[in-house]
Amino acid sequence: MPTRFVQGFREKLSEALDTVDDASGDKLTKCIGVYAFYDYDGEPIYVGQTTEDFGTRIGRHLRGQRSDTLAYRILDPFEVAEMELYPVQHLRQEPAKVRRALVDAIEYSAYVRAIQKSKYKAILNEKIPPVSAIVALPAAYRFDLIPENMREDREHPDVRIARRAETLARVAAVAHERGEVSAGLRRVIVIQAVRLADLAAARLAFAEGRARPARTAIDVPALVGNVMAESDEANADDS
Repeated sequence: MPTRFVQGFREKLSEALDTVDDASGDKLTKCIGVYAFYDYDGEPIYVGQTTEDFGTRIGRHLRGQRSDTLAYRILDPFEVAEMELYPVQHLRQEPAKVRRALVDAIEYSAYVRAIQKSKYKAILNEKIPPVSAIVALPAAYRFDLIPENMREDREHPDVRIARRAETLARVAAVAHERGEVSAGLRRVIVIQAVRLADLAAARLAFAEGRARPARTAIDVPALVGNVMAESDEANADDS
């Protein structure tokens, strides 16, 4: 049987996906669109899209079903405290090519918004969404996924430092074991290392009774380069 936390998390996820989309009248689980995940600090950590449905795609991320982000250990589902859904069910009526272009534009706009809101000015997407014109985002639904009686334990800094260090080790092991990985995966390793260093430094500062280091203590753009568009070689495996 799953742990009490996993059971509670999945119950809240199911309740969220069972929410009815006002625009279409369909449950969100059956809708297509764009989604964003946030950590316990409200920090955006991942943006994606689905032209299948939210239930299937998000299930792969957060219910332990296979996805690239899990297979490569990029995203730790236990670090996801909130999710935001942008349903665009009306686009199902569009031809596939048109629908893809419109959803791509919404995904890129949500990605840019997440970058702007991020204290690190970078999130854990291995692949940057296709560059598109910035468009108005659809009405969003945002959900807290953490059972209230378990939040204090799960968001404790020492728990999060341990989980984040484990996630970093796993994604680094993927790069080591495969030998040839995308530049995007190596960018994720740097961003995850920065997130770990920042959380650990904040914990040290608290223990010593001083202020948390400023967000400018680590220059993330200088470490990872451009996060607004893939370079020409970014989609190719390195050697």
